[in-house]
Amino acid sequence: MKWIWKTRPVTRADPENRRVCCLPGAKIRDVDLRLKRILKGAEFTMKLVPNLLLCLLLLVKLYHTETADEEPQPPKGPCANWMGGAPGYPGHNGVPGRDGKDGKDGQKGENGEPGEPGPKGDTGEGGAPGTEGPRGFPGIPGMKGEKGEGAYVYRSAFSVGLTSRAPIPHIPIRFTKIFYNEQNHYDETTGKFRCSIPGLYYFAYHLTVYLTDVKVSLYKKDKAVLFTYDQFQKNNVDQASGSVLLHLSAGEEVWLQVYGEEEKENNGIYADNINDSTFTGFLLYPDLDLH
Repeated sequence: MKWIWKTRPVTRADPENRRVCCLPGAKIRDVDLRLKRILKGAEFTMKLVPNLLLCLLLLVKLYHTETADEEPQPPKGPCANWMGGAPGYPGHNGVPGRDGKDGKDGQKGENGEPGEPGPKGDTGEGGAPGTEGPRGFPGIPGMKGEKGEGAYVYRSAFSVGLTSRAPIPHIPIRFTKIFYNEQNHYDETTGKFRCSIPGLYYFAYHLTVYLTDVKVSLYKKDKAVLFTYDQFQKNNVDQASGSVLLHLSAGEEVWLQVYGEEEKENNGIYADNINDSTFTGFLLYPDLDLH
């Protein structure tokens, strides 16, 4: 069977040339009827087009009102000129990109709060001594300390005087007038000094001479160690004296004694209420083995 194509003139409903096919031997009248029906349907459709367009515009306006807050995305791909469809589901996260280049240094920030103190470091080497500063003010006196053990002071001394005239020769002269004898190392009943503390002693005597000459000796342990002689001058009062340093051991005795063969001529030692004859002795320092 062979098809025959015919070209019809352009009509208002059919702006383009359209070709109509028919079978051979078909009646042209039937074809025209069909075409008329088609044209009537097209005219009806053309009448509905404005209403459809108005409805479509309302729908588009309503859609844009609901999606006004959303940022419009420009269409991509071959359907760029068509109205977009419903938004799709978010895609999967992509692979992280490469690190970008380092940015420029920013401005210096404000100082932060001080941190906690760190541990104590090692002691450094001592520096060179500085110059001497000015002298400071005297400090406050400290508290009184406890009483210490003081060194023991050894004491031994005496000083005595004569109370009678013309003592007896060849025996110790008894000096009974006591000036000082706190340690009682001098015995006034015997007229002798007895050593209690070994050491070095100083002895001295000052005698008033009257009426006759004087010969007197200082004895240590029954031996005369010092002699004094004074020749009396008539109508005058003389003085006889002597002094010596002696080392004494414990128990040794020292005394004064008149010596000479002529007792009356050598015994001019005198004392009264205005004239004295004295005998004195004291310890200078004790022996070291006592400390």
